[in-house]
Formats: sequence, C-alpha cells, structure tokens
Amino acid sequence: MFVDKVRITVCGGRGGDGAVAFHREKYVASGGPDGGDGGHGGSVILRVNDNLSTLLDFRYKRKYAAQAGVNGQGRKMSGKRGESLIVEVPRGTVVRDAATNQIIVDMSTGEDFVLAKGGRGGWGNAHYATPTRQVPRFARSGLKGQERDVILELKLLADVGLVGFPNVGKSTLLSVTSNARPKIANYHFTTLFPNLGVIYVDEGVSFVMADIPGIIEGAAEGAGLGHDFLRHIDRCRLLVHVVDVSGSEGRDPVEDFWAILRELKDYSVDLSDRPMIVAANKTDLLSPDSDNLERLRAAAEEAGCPLYEISAGTTQGTRQLMRVVAEKLRTLPPVTIYEPEYVEVIAEAGDPDALTIEHEGSTWLVTGQWLERLIQDINFDDYESRNYFDLQLRKCGLFARLEEMGIQDGDTVDIYDWQFDYQR
Repeated sequence: MFVDKVRITVCGGRGGDGAVAFHREKYVASGGPDGGDGGHGGSVILRVNDNLSTLLDFRYKRKYAAQAGVNGQGRKMSGKRGESLIVEVPRGTVVRDAATNQIIVDMSTGEDFVLAKGGRGGWGNAHYATPTRQVPRFARSGLKGQERDVILELKLLADVGLVGFPNVGKSTLLSVTSNARPKIANYHFTTLFPNLGVIYVDEGVSFVMADIPGIIEGAAEGAGLGHDFLRHIDRCRLLVHVVDVSGSEGRDPVEDFWAILRELKDYSVDLSDRPMIVAANKTDLLSPDSDNLERLRAAAEEAGCPLYEISAGTTQGTRQLMRVVAEKLRTLPPVTIYEPEYVEVIAEAGDPDALTIEHEGSTWLVTGQWLERLIQDINFDDYESRNYFDLQLRKCGLFARLEEMGIQDGDTVDIYDWQFDYQR
C-alpha cells in the first residue's frame, strides 16, 4: 500500500518539576535549601531515512510524544532530561501546519529538524535562596512541551516524471531503461502507485525517473487515480509525456495530448510551464495509412515540445530518448526544495485575573496558562523579543495589579524562572 499524505500530532515532553528540599546532615548546621531543578523535556525530531518510501507507518500511529523530564531531588540533584523522540520519514517529505497548510520544513536535505520542542524544567528552591530569603519553601513546576498538528506530504524526489493516460506504456518505458521492475499488464491502472527507477546513460551520467499512475480527464478535480499522485510531479525538473500514437486503445493521440496538458494546468499553472518532451510510443503498432504521428507532431510543435518516436515494447528509440533527457537535464535547475512558509504566531496578553500571584518575601511569583504559553515563545537573548514581552505584560495590566498588591521598587518578579527587578 502506498501512503503519501497523513495527519499526525506531535508533543514535546513536559519539563520536570523543581524540588523543595533542605539539607539535613549531622554536624552541619543550617544546611539550607538544596532542591534540584527538574530536567528538560525531550523534543520530537524528524530524521530522513532513505530506506523508507511511503508514509504507511503513520497510518496506524497518529500521536508522537517525547519523554518528560524527571523531577528534581534533594542535594541539588537535577532531574534527568527526557529523551527526544526520533521520527523517521522518507526523503522528500514536506511537513505542513495542519491549521494554515503552510510549509514548516522540507525533509529533503537530510538534516534533522526539531518539530516540537520539549518544555523547560522548573527550578528547585535552591535557586531562590538569597541573603534576605534564606528558607524558600517553594519551587517551580516544569513547562509543557510544544504540541502541534501537522500534515506529512510525500513528494517523490525524481528528476523526470512520466505522465500520460493509462496503458500508454509508461511502466514499460521505465522497465526497459532502468533497474525498476514495475507491474506491467494490458489493462488500465496497472500502476497503482508511483515507481522510481535510476537511469544510467553513461559513466557519471544518471538521473531518477518516476512513473506516475495514469492521469485521466478530471484528475485535477479528483477523478481517477492520478489525482492522488499529481503532487509527485511537483519536484520533477522535466516531464516526458508518453502518448500511444498507434491508437491501440481506440483513443485519439492528439486529443489525449491536449487533455493531459489541460489536467496539468488545472492542477498547477507552474506545472504546465515545466519543460516537456513528447514520446510517441507504440510506433511498431502504427498502421501504414495512419496520420496519427504527423498530427501529434504538429500538436507537439504547437505546444513547443520536441517529439521523439519510440517503441518501449521493442526498445526502439528508447536509448536515444534517455540521452536526450540527460542532455536536457544538464541545462535545468536542480530538484525543487521547498522553502519554509510557516511563521509561528506568538502568544499575546490574556486576562490578568487569570494569573496567580504569590508573595514570598520580596519575590512575587506569577503563573498562568496564557503566560506560560507566552514565555515559551519569547527569546530573552533578543532585545526586541524582550520589549514585546514587556509590552504584553503592561497590556494585560499585570503591573497595575502588582502595584495594587503592594509591590515595591527593587522587588523580584519571577515568571516561570525568568526574573527581573521591578521598577515603577
């Protein structure tokens, strides 16, 4: 079974909680707080596996969660970091955000990608000891890991795509020119999923060619089988349009030629402009009094496509066609790698009444669901990000609420282990 599009949910591991503990040892007076920090949660990481060719494994498992961090312990022992979860995908998998359909990453380069970050571990009470607060009896909980719904979409990495109506000889052409062994039979839709083959032309000259399941009229709107696999032509640098010039199926080759061009245009205007070579196949079955070849040649010239006569069944002209394809590929840009389109929306201020404020000496601990999400989106090493964070705190009215509760200049405000001195 060939599966090329699935929807999954990924979750980073939750950070471990900080510990509240105090040093207890004989002959050691005033040991003080020694609660350790919680471990960071593991992340969900995508990795390319060239031994995979479909997304079939994701059909039976839809949720992937990394391991949570371990809670901190006494004696300032930090919890163990949660193990990251490695999710292997075929090369050429495009990851999209399920809500916006924007591209997050194209897994074609072979580099790992962190799809869902783990949550940070909470600080233990040892972090909160100061000369004026020597016995802090509080610690912080770990933060939740990132959770997101994504769509995995496999787009085959092929230099050349074979397109055409069913039973025109695409699979036969692939089998006689490459090491691929697709199923071949004399009925429509023999090919139920794309087949890849490596074409060796000369020493150091080779390319990958894909046999796309037969396309029929209305495929771009969902008719037939071909519409499920039109996406695999997106990356192809060159298209080889195989046409049954003999009319052995009782179809007119010229009408078939224009019909396929219309389907490609309906699916993608960019795809209709892709360089194309027309392969007039089954010339060995062409009757002497037929004008199909001349009419098809005229149609190909009108469309600006060169035409080559072949017979995949007898291999006549196939070698020459592959040399022409290889020469054409030398002038074309490399296989398309999709640039990320997704821009993560940073959380904004919420209701200040939804925040919990605890007062411990000169430290003010602020927690809240929307604040937890906001702080995960902020890069505190970046000046503009810090300004945005300050703006959201003022916008929600947190500072006004703190002043009503009696906060003083110089007091420490602690927001999920990020601390700053309050100044009016």
